[in-house]
Amino acid sequence: MGTMYYGDDNTALRFDDRALAHLKVVIATKLRRGESFTITWTHRADEPRGRSTVWISPSIPLRFVFDDPEPVTLNPQYIEKLATSANSSGGIMLVDEEDPS
Repeated sequence: MGTMYYGDDNTALRFDDRALAHLKVVIATKLRRGESFTITWTHRADEPRGRSTVWISPSIPLRFVFDDPEPVTLNPQYIEKLATSANSSGGIMLVDEEDPS
């Protein structure tokens, strides 16, 4: 599990390392362009049931920490799926990599 620290270091959002690596690429691209957006995800099984959304803005500090020291091989189709959702009015909807939708 990787961690995305958003805002102050007390706000830790936990994601699978692989999903976080792909999410990082899309987030970095959007932020380089100066674009703000949302990210929504369904809570993991070990968290209270539900989903969360955060507003990502270039003015808010952001840090990614991966548990695995080796970088994952990125899937261009998964990046494209996340990027497409990032450009929608609903923002990024973090789905499983193999999710066909």
